Amino acid sequence: MLFPLAVGQVLAERVKDIAAVAGVRDNQLVGYGIVVGLSGTGDKTQQVPYTLQSIKSMLARFGVTVPPDLNAKPKNVAAVTISATLPPFAKRGQTIDVTVSSIGDAKSLRGGTLLMTPLKGADGQVYAMAQGNLVVGGLSAEGSDGSRITVNVPSVGRIPNGATVEREVSSPFARGDSLTLNLHTADFTTANRLAESINRTVGPGTARPLDASSVRVNAPRDPAQRVAFVSMLENIEVMPGDAPARVIVNSRTGTVVIGSHVRVMPAAVAHGSLTVTITEDMQVSQPAPLSAGQTVVTPSSDVTVEESGRRMFLFEPGVTLNDIVLAVNRVGAAPGDLVAILEALKEAGALRAELIVL
Repeated sequence: MLFPLAVGQVLAERVKDIAAVAGVRDNQLVGYGIVVGLSGTGDKTQQVPYTLQSIKSMLARFGVTVPPDLNAKPKNVAAVTISATLPPFAKRGQTIDVTVSSIGDAKSLRGGTLLMTPLKGADGQVYAMAQGNLVVGGLSAEGSDGSRITVNVPSVGRIPNGATVEREVSSPFARGDSLTLNLHTADFTTANRLAESINRTVGPGTARPLDASSVRVNAPRDPAQRVAFVSMLENIEVMPGDAPARVIVNSRTGTVVIGSHVRVMPAAVAHGSLTVTITEDMQVSQPAPLSAGQTVVTPSSDVTVEESGRRMFLFEPGVTLNDIVLAVNRVGAAPGDLVAILEALKEAGALRAELIVL
């Protein structure tokens, strides 16, 4: 059964909910390190040789010489990658969360400790140092007979506040005489309305739309005044433009989402189904007594074709979303049948909307 969505009046939204200041963004960090202290669930160094290489390299930095021919088999060490997100305006000494993921064949990182690891940005510079005890949300248990149970993903863990920021990322926020607001969803109508709302609140000529996703706003040069100015801009309310007519179909889950502006031109749709049933029975042919015959098994097939009542419904000019849903429900069509109906309408040129199949 399909249900029409109630579409009420579109409410105004704050600028901070639909746009962001250009240059004020997160930055991704990544690093490579080793986790120690595991209870026998680490990498198998015979299959993951870089884990043993990492151990030897770490010990060498502390003045410990490991013989090159030593074939150690530590089971409490795992090679991992560390990823983190550096938020905008992060300062030295502040901490951020990190995610630790095994890159070898470690069964679990539960109980492990990440040794000090530098986290680098896309430019190759070190922006943070990570270290600490892992918090793992999954677990894994294995019996001596080979039976095993795993809950969630024990090979991935997190370290809350596990990295300390060592380098700041320069931001263009306080540069120049203007700043740019970038819409999360590009739309010419929204960009124009955003500029009009700012000019109406601050003053004529303050904002100017650049394209469908950017609006340039004149701003004070003093950093303190600029912060207060952006705070005021964030709370200005804007009426976003209506979304384009669109039908989105998720073929994996059978979910169909139809926008409120979808319209259908005059069209007639017939809906029905054809069911073919094939049954096969094995019959035994038994020879008469003293006939010297042999018992033979003979297959017998029966094919039955059934066609359900085909129904046809008519779409009048300019029908709405509610009319489409009611018409489909009236003939008993399932979401999968609706996809076929929509594709047929699109092919016939009767569907005035963009059809997206995921």
